[in-house]
Amino acid sequence: MGSGIVREGLWFGECPRWHDGRLWYSDFYDHAVHALAPDGTDERVLEVAGQPSGLGWLPDGRMLIVSMTDRRVLRREHDGAVVTHADLADLAGFHCNDMVVDAAGRAYVGNFGFDYEAVVREHGAEGLFGDPGPTPATLARVDPDGSVTAAADQLLFPNGAVLTPDGTTLIIAETMAMRLTAFDVAPDGTLAGRRVWADLGERFIAPDGICLDAEGAVWVANAIAPTLVRVVEGGGVADEVTFSQLCFACMLGGNDGRDLYAMTAPSSLAHDAARAPLGRIEMATVAVGHAGRP
Repeated sequence: MGSGIVREGLWFGECPRWHDGRLWYSDFYDHAVHALAPDGTDERVLEVAGQPSGLGWLPDGRMLIVSMTDRRVLRREHDGAVVTHADLADLAGFHCNDMVVDAAGRAYVGNFGFDYEAVVREHGAEGLFGDPGPTPATLARVDPDGSVTAAADQLLFPNGAVLTPDGTTLIIAETMAMRLTAFDVAPDGTLAGRRVWADLGERFIAPDGICLDAEGAVWVANAIAPTLVRVVEGGGVADEVTFSQLCFACMLGGNDGRDLYAMTAPSSLAHDAARAPLGRIEMATVAVGHAGRP
């Protein structure tokens, strides 16, 4: 793969993960998880009727997949069978979305909290950030046995999330609050010490998917601009890369972890994105490689 556009024809690509030498990703309206090899070969790995989103892997190599519309986490067994790993219907206010899985196999799963497209239809985009505004959501923690616990509440559209290499800090994008929020992670997975890691409102950055680099900076997909921005703790922007379309997710990968992948599309609204396969995977090489999870 080279820089620029490395894959076209997606409906709406999300939640890219570099795993076992390939870029894995969800395509919402293809209802499938794909894996893209460095030579450009794209494998449609499995179908998810409930619309796939966040991806991760258990320590034994089995894959976890967020099934958005039925608010479940699925598990792909070693023989390829797909089973329910956890049911989040009691915690999720609306569709489930992104997820990060820690070294022990605990998954932290966000959800929309409300039907944001209905708000846009009735009030326009201004309704997401003004009146009526977003409905707070609860972040779910799914333990390796599939049990579900409320990890944190009152989050405004919890979206992309990363864990630092030592596993002791979780940083999550609150899209509708235009901020990155951090938590301390206890050995049992409990979250505490909630704090604003970066306030992005003054720069009008709506953080969607995120990934972490080896200097502790977070690459942020700005869902309302065709850019990925490299954010340091406190909210400073250390770098910015522009792509051809709005950016909704990102991942550092490649042999040295310095290939920065962007999932781009003209719109995230379902009635637009599901109309034609205009989504792309784009890539730029950056100076600092990947760290942490995912």
